[in-house]
Amino acid sequence: MAASLRLRGALALVTGGGSGIGRAVCARLAREGALVAVADCNEAGAAETLRGLQAGDHRAWVVDVGCSQDVADLMGRIQAHYSRPASICVNCAGITMDEFLLKQSEEAFDAVLRVNLKGTFLVTQAVARALVASGAPGGSIINVGSIVGKVGNLGQVNYTASKAGVEGLTKTAAKELARYGIRCNTVLPGFIHSPMTEKVPQKVLDKFAAMALLGRLGEPEDVADVCAFLASDESKYITGASVEVTGGLFI
Repeated sequence: MAASLRLRGALALVTGGGSGIGRAVCARLAREGALVAVADCNEAGAAETLRGLQAGDHRAWVVDVGCSQDVADLMGRIQAHYSRPASICVNCAGITMDEFLLKQSEEAFDAVLRVNLKGTFLVTQAVARALVASGAPGGSIINVGSIVGKVGNLGQVNYTASKAGVEGLTKTAAKELARYGIRCNTVLPGFIHSPMTEKVPQKVLDKFAAMALLGRLGEPEDVADVCAFLASDESKYITGASVEVTGGLFI
């Protein structure tokens, strides 16, 4: 998709914007004309993303998405700086702490759900509340799940559970927020080159690349393209959907 400034002047919040898919989403939305609020727990990563964005009134903030007070503070900073809430939100923040079910610790299970699922809930709720309170005519919330939330994956009992939860949360949010003109959709990436997949053995990545109908792993930009579409009015009749970006893996 060629950039066409279809998001000119829109304000977008991207969590997990300091690396990987989140960074690619920030870059794509900025090229489309959006003002981007880059949010990440890694201050250096968020700052690096910010430096790479096309010119505009973009900002970077540190946030722990699993902490309700941190999320509330972030909403306050966005409102104070831009005098309006974000009308686009892309929740990319996520972590992995992989282990087989028989060895998975309660602490690792809780930690992954705290960021991936609770964090998505807190930010989705905060953005929706801000939009409704402001009387904004609508908005678009895009939550990044994962194809493994649908099909499962060895050694990722906590991660797959969290991403399955993201999809269910988003479908419910779509039902509840439609009356306010707020669309909510999930993007389900397959195996994407990112800091997260750097932890996966190369032979495993090669196996999944061979299984994909398109014969390769995805790039963060492949996911960012779909997020830009869902953020724009070109998807104005799409809500409650789950869009797979897998290169034909697991069909």
